[in-house]
Amino acid sequence: MDQKTHKPVQLDPEATENAAPLTCARCGTTADGTPPTWTCSVENGARRYFCDACSRANIRSIEGRLDSSWW
Repeated sequence: MDQKTHKPVQLDPEATENAAPLTCARCGTTADGTPPTWTCSVENGARRYFCDACSRANIRSIEGRLDSSWW
């Protein structure tokens, strides 16, 4: 296969240390660092993060690509 692969993104350590903690757009839960179990969605050009509990509860809507305002 002749598919191009993308190079991994290198995060700026200073930017991640000074960033505000992630907050779930649905329930308001905050996270320390970048949790690997959270879901990121781009809606109307803005990134929205959802905790693992909200992601699991709304997985069908997420897979159907519905905006979070519809859940």
